[in-house]
Amino acid sequence: MNKKYELLQDDTVVSESGKTLYRIRALKAFDNVNKGDLGGYIARDHNLDHEGNAWVSDNARVFDNARVSGDARVYDNARVYDNAWVFGSAQVHGKAWVYGKARVYDNARVYGNAHVYNDAQVYDNMKVHGDARVYDG
Repeated sequence: MNKKYELLQDDTVVSESGKTLYRIRALKAFDNVNKGDLGGYIARDHNLDHEGNAWVSDNARVFDNARVSGDARVYDNARVYDNAWVFGSAQVHGKAWVYGKARVYDNARVYGNAHVYNDAQVYDNMKVHGDARVYDG
């Protein structure tokens, strides 16, 4: 597998749950990411797929068993954690949080101070924003 990013062992933050997260750096150019660009923070390779154009940037954080894949983007101060998945061309940004077993996919957008959690699914062209809370259960 040809890796698209590396974890920077000397650039870390601690997640809200006390886990060490590592800043990522692009090892190759793809989509609008240039080789050498710094990204956001992830806990391990499992969190961000090396295939596709998915990227975590700014101060965004992805950890636990959460995954970002496809062409999805997580940026600004967003958080994706627990067993949540963000994929397709979805975007999570602002101060939004996606967690639990939530899924955000297709062309969906979650932003502002919105939270998507439990077993909720946000998909197609849905937009969840402001102080919205979307959950199942």
